[in-house]
Amino acid sequence: MPQQRPFRQVDVFSSVPFMGNPLAVVLDANGLDDAQMQAIARWTGLSETTFVLAPRNPAADYRVRIFSPETEFPFAGHPTLGTAHALLDAGLQPKGARIVQECGVGLVQVERGAGGVLAFQAPPCAMRALDPTLLPLLQAALDGAPAPSVCVAEMGIRWLCVPLASAAACLAVRADITALTALLAASRADGLALYGPHDAGGAADYEVRALLSEHGALVEDPVTGSANACIAQLLAGADYTVRQGTCLQRDGRVSVRFRDGQAWIGGACLTVVAGSILA
Repeated sequence: MPQQRPFRQVDVFSSVPFMGNPLAVVLDANGLDDAQMQAIARWTGLSETTFVLAPRNPAADYRVRIFSPETEFPFAGHPTLGTAHALLDAGLQPKGARIVQECGVGLVQVERGAGGVLAFQAPPCAMRALDPTLLPLLQAALDGAPAPSVCVAEMGIRWLCVPLASAAACLAVRADITALTALLAASRADGLALYGPHDAGGAADYEVRALLSEHGALVEDPVTGSANACIAQLLAGADYTVRQGTCLQRDGRVSVRFRDGQAWIGGACLTVVAGSILA
């Protein structure tokens, strides 16, 4: 029989309601099977819905499964921060100084900062160069925008990371969906992550966009933790900030910090819906 389960909808990577990336969180998913979780994720219609379960690893505070309307991901960034926020909002008392999430890629550390900011330690990332024969397809997907060096970064989700000359160039891209769909399939990537530097004194250090092809339609993700974590592997060095979601009239803000060679991806979260879901 269906039961009332605690539920949150969280805005991630924003301290202002409705300006970040929304996430649905089922705070007690114990007893739900794969088909039920997928059905709920399809129903919410959000880019991801997470389901909190009892941990299997004794070091973890909880286990989470992450579903898009179409499939399950072993890891994703904004669901990691949003789920941690929702659990803290509901009274979670972590076992240690850091929150420890168990998910498909293993254990992920989450830190709490001032003002409700959370940051996750980026999981290991595998890099591979884009097949040079796919460069013409990349140029077609970018509508001719030059891309000097490109690689596919895999972190549970595979992002084709494309540096551009400037934030303005990043914002100017009008992707060709036919070429993008073919490019992602040929490169075995889930999405295209564009990034370019802002001028000194700009809104942030970098502008980021994350483009996907879903059923042949172009979809832009508002703010993307995993894409930013992958890009961080390419920009490793000094800490920096990111703005994302501009083309969608959002104002997502991401902080990237490096500590002992590890990237930490952070941002503010806030609860916008709190209640229960019948499942």
